[in-house]
Amino acid sequence: MDFSFLSKYWAYFNYGVLVTIMISACVVFFGTIIGVLVALIKRSNIKFLNWLVSFYVWIFRGTPMVVQIMISFVVLHFANMPIVKFGVLDLDFSRLLPGIIVLSLNSGAYISEIVRAGIEAVPKGQLEAAYSLGIKPANAMRYVILPQAFKNILPALGNEFITIIKDSSLLQTIGVMELWNGAQSVVTATYLPLTPLLFGAFYYLMVTTLMSALVKSLENRFGKGDS
Repeated sequence: MDFSFLSKYWAYFNYGVLVTIMISACVVFFGTIIGVLVALIKRSNIKFLNWLVSFYVWIFRGTPMVVQIMISFVVLHFANMPIVKFGVLDLDFSRLLPGIIVLSLNSGAYISEIVRAGIEAVPKGQLEAAYSLGIKPANAMRYVILPQAFKNILPALGNEFITIIKDSSLLQTIGVMELWNGAQSVVTATYLPLTPLLFGAFYYLMVTTLMSALVKSLENRFGKGDS
């Protein structure tokens, strides 16, 4: 295999992986917030809001993400957004923002189901005990139920976060210069059909392995807290 291209095109991969990590971090943050809020709304007795979030989950779980990305890009592309310098990154928000919005909403739809299952797995007696101590429902959910739910669903959340990293590669369809787009640019420039793609895949493996290790360390920390 010919890896001589690295001396000239290494920067493409380094730049791409930084963009991928930045996108993934934003999506993990916003997707988790959306997922928790949707899960809590689904437990409420407000029928309209319940219907609204159920419709949202139905849409984003039932349509291909690449279709969602393209629709979002077309809708937001004419907003005349700036290109922002962030360290070594030139961030084109006319392409980044539609991608981050869709990935966050899509991930939030899946995370909401994970969080809902985690909340329902907490024994009902926990909530009843909190109420008997005079704790308000919102505080009971925040301080009693959600911490236990997150401990239970951490492995599932970790899998979703790894999926986010891999799904960020779909943003190359709207021209975001993330890792996979960088690898394909090297293929085009060097006429090497395989080795740049293998090197890009290796970068993804490194990032997802680091995420797995981070989630595992959190699981161990929570486990020690129970012992």
